[in-house]
Amino acid sequence: MNKLFRLLFYCVVLLLSAGCASTADNNFNSLLWMQSSAEYKANALQAYNAAMRNIDAALADRRWTAAGEQVGDFSSLPPAVVMDIDETVLDNSRYMGKEVLENRAWSSTTWDEWVALKEAAAVPGAVEFINAMNGKSVRVIFISNRECRSRDKPGSGCSQEADTIENLAKAGVHGVLPENVLLMGEQDGWTSEKKSRREYIAERYRIVMLFGDDLGDFLPGVKNNITPQERDRLVREHKNNWGRMWFMLSNPTYGSWLNVLGDPKSRYIRSY
Repeated sequence: MNKLFRLLFYCVVLLLSAGCASTADNNFNSLLWMQSSAEYKANALQAYNAAMRNIDAALADRRWTAAGEQVGDFSSLPPAVVMDIDETVLDNSRYMGKEVLENRAWSSTTWDEWVALKEAAAVPGAVEFINAMNGKSVRVIFISNRECRSRDKPGSGCSQEADTIENLAKAGVHGVLPENVLLMGEQDGWTSEKKSRREYIAERYRIVMLFGDDLGDFLPGVKNNITPQERDRLVREHKNNWGRMWFMLSNPTYGSWLNVLGDPKSRYIRSY
């Protein structure tokens, strides 16, 4: 009887999770792929190798810009590459691993505790690419949705920025200045939508490349109130940018791709 009860219990859990992709259990295979597969590492290296092959052309062409927010005459501006941090430069899969193994959901509290540990490793290829940009006098600027907020008491500052810079250094990215790390909430209007921060950078630099793991790292208005089909159309519309000036890193564990799907998410699985 106990065996039968356990079997029925697990069947119910599986049926419920099929329509609710937000539970930690449903990240198991995605996380396993990120942490253990050679394919994940090869995919990341492929993105950064492609960027290296295109950077000289980007620097030589003064009309070259990767940002739709870049307007006016930007030909005399110094060049910069703009990079997301999490799952683009830093690998936070150990944080997600704790979520899965302890069957807990993401929370801003546990995430901030992880940021404070400064233990995220580098995504394959990221450090080598960033160091190469420094050698070419290309400014590397990070736009991250790590939130700038007080930890202990109001007005205590933005510890997350210092933690992030220290974590980058531990991972092999040295000499990052605070003004080149733009966190969510660091200035008024800097929301999770990154358009305003790209505009801020575009006034000061010619943005030659964009790197991220989410469509929102490249385009505005793609994280909410949009269908998967509309997002697919935008990817096709900008097909010549991918692998040339836009470089997408793989992240099957979280992101706006998941947020735009309605429940039950099982209805998006196709069969024959």
